[in-house]
Amino acid sequence: MTYDILIKNGTIVDGTGAQAIQGNVAISGDKIAAVGDVTGDARQTFDAEGRLVTPGFVDIHTHLDAQITWDPIASSSCWHGVTSVVMGNCGVTFAPCKPDDRIYLARLMESVEDVPAKSIDSGMPWTWETYGEYLQALDKLPKGVNVGGLVGHCAVRLYAMGEEALENKPASEDQIAAMHDTVAEGIAGGALGFSTSRTPLHLTPDGEKVPGTYATPEELKGICAALKEQNRGLVEAASGGLTGANEDDMRENLRREMVWMNEISRETGRTVLFNLAQNREVPKGYQYALDALTKSVQAGAKIKAQSTTRGIGVLFGFQNRTPFDRAPAWRALRGMPLSEKLAKLNDADYRAEMVRQSLENMPPLEWADLFVLSHDNPRYDHAPSDSLAAHAARLDTSPPDAFIELSLLDNGLTLFNYPFLNQEMAAVERMLDDPNVVLGLGDSGAHCGMIMDASLPTNFLTYWVREKGKFSIETAIHMLTGEPAALYDIAGRGTLTPGAQADVNIIDFEGLRLYGPKFVHDFPAGAGRYIQKADGYNHMFVNGQHFMANGEHTGALAGGVLRSA
Repeated sequence: MTYDILIKNGTIVDGTGAQAIQGNVAISGDKIAAVGDVTGDARQTFDAEGRLVTPGFVDIHTHLDAQITWDPIASSSCWHGVTSVVMGNCGVTFAPCKPDDRIYLARLMESVEDVPAKSIDSGMPWTWETYGEYLQALDKLPKGVNVGGLVGHCAVRLYAMGEEALENKPASEDQIAAMHDTVAEGIAGGALGFSTSRTPLHLTPDGEKVPGTYATPEELKGICAALKEQNRGLVEAASGGLTGANEDDMRENLRREMVWMNEISRETGRTVLFNLAQNREVPKGYQYALDALTKSVQAGAKIKAQSTTRGIGVLFGFQNRTPFDRAPAWRALRGMPLSEKLAKLNDADYRAEMVRQSLENMPPLEWADLFVLSHDNPRYDHAPSDSLAAHAARLDTSPPDAFIELSLLDNGLTLFNYPFLNQEMAAVERMLDDPNVVLGLGDSGAHCGMIMDASLPTNFLTYWVREKGKFSIETAIHMLTGEPAALYDIAGRGTLTPGAQADVNIIDFEGLRLYGPKFVHDFPAGAGRYIQKADGYNHMFVNGQHFMANGEHTGALAGGVLRSA
């Protein structure tokens, strides 16, 4: 038999969790044709000897909603083995949207997810109103990866309630019915579910809580009844149960959140997925959430949590923002070319003034928690000796002066990482160990000038699997492929089985290497963002087309829209 593509001699890890085998993978058209002891000819042959052959990775937590319209390869995700993404998380989406609300939703995405509104304004076409029409518009766009999305509560509330939605008052029965019908249209059109934000950390451009933050259980139940009626889709929540001024406050918030999640899961039969991370205010709060989650699952609820593989940190450095930018001498450097910044830093008088101003108005950060991040070998299990406090002590100087000195040693490219969530690797390990926790929170496409966590798959494989031996390669690949695809009922993705879509990675596991983040200006209107690359992904295929080769785009754009099944 003649196939389109034959991947030979690889170590096949099929995404199901089954033991790896040696063999071949054959592709015909956009489907997997055969796996294992495969014979026959092919129009293209790839030798995978000494390499892993896996399904393409499925990233369930992205905010690529805007970026995918101007960046069809979905960088940085495409540099880390990701072939399918879920957008529309945390309640923030661009559909449904009436024409008069476009500016507000663009500004809301900038406020919550740090996606530059000027890029959205100039780079994203608005050719839809309903969510179904939005997915149809995505159908027409060239895409290197597969994209699916959730209907966001913020947009739904604004669409159904108008400006009244922004007041975060309880919705009326008629308004709840209108939101139900809006979400029902989205689910029928192929949305993978409904998302909501309940956390007080998500704010509008005016500093108010985003629409839906304080939605009543009745509102949430009324909306989510649409998922029950169509028997598809899940509910994703940026939960308000993991915040609080103290432990008692957090426990009460958690109790309240678990009540509505349990009720919706039982009443609809659909899965509820919430975001989970350790925070600094209540460091043991994640454990309380895990305990509550276990009890809910044991009682019959279908609830999952998603967390990441390392600390979620804000990046500081002269490439973009520094922690001392409240001081005028530091703030004046913002927007300058790096060469001009370096000239200022090398001016002894200007540097002294920078230090003086920063010491007079120090930001409320613990310098022992701000760590230097290497370009060539970034580690996220930060050692105390890597902290700015330790470097300042070693240099016998102040933290701001040490910040400048360390930056000059690398021509201004030095980055510092402040893990504000998941700050303890022991907590991360505990969450990864829990059977009710799935991998997520990579936030690809979001927090462009502050955070870069889209490299989650590479960090997971290099740190937890290869270095620590915490997970077998079979379990790890399942966690990156088959498990998230099954969670979202994404048909034909996440496994290397005959008849499945041909999303495939060929990976040099021993050669996997993560590079440090880099700030670039490649968004529409000249906006900047952090990107992060890796070595080791020799080849990536999407729907049977050769998509990436050693981190370079081949030109193929065979991605499709993922619709609920």
